[in-house]
Amino acid sequence: MIMGAALFVVSLLGLIGSCYRINFLLILYLVVMFLLILGFMAFTIFAITVTNETSAKMLSHTKIMNFRTWIRDHFVNDKNWNQIRNCLIDARVCKTLGNDVEQDVARFYKKNLSPIQSGCCKPPTECGFTYKNATFWIKPVAGAAVANSDCTTWSNEQKTLCYNCESCKAGMVDNIRHKWKQLAIFNVCITIILIVFYSIGCCARKNNSTKKVHGKFKGYRAYP
Repeated sequence: MIMGAALFVVSLLGLIGSCYRINFLLILYLVVMFLLILGFMAFTIFAITVTNETSAKMLSHTKIMNFRTWIRDHFVNDKNWNQIRNCLIDARVCKTLGNDVEQDVARFYKKNLSPIQSGCCKPPTECGFTYKNATFWIKPVAGAAVANSDCTTWSNEQKTLCYNCESCKAGMVDNIRHKWKQLAIFNVCITIILIVFYSIGCCARKNNSTKKVHGKFKGYRAYP
């Protein structure tokens, strides 16, 4: 919303400068637009690079830029996780999975779960838990099938489930990664639009300068 208001103000400056031939406003408009284009391009390149594992690996042979590690260090860390977990609980992301209590395990695994639902609403498959319903699983008497901390972290308590699991954090990271990819595509479209308007502004300024030059010489005649 703030960005939209800023673009509106900048566009208004450009329109006034073009209509009333005020070069100062046009120059200000072009400078701001140029900075916006650079900003959008920089963020778009960054977003595409860090969300694309292939391009990330090409950056360095010794230190690979891993998006999942980066996003966990900066967003999905221990300091922020309690707040994120509470938001997930309040949003009831697992509630819809528990509505159909009569479905069998085969139907459950055919569901198209989001990364967050897969990581936060059920224990990891390798734990070997017995399915009762989407959010209720029975632990094996002999213990989990693998030594995975998420297997012991899981709880059938509906406000706990696997919200404290590493798989839940990984699901959140994948969700953010997907959203950033969408944002990068949106930014590409916005950048193209800004470049078009920037080009129009350049033409308007050139046109204003030409008209001023013609105005100065209007009424004068060249005598031999």
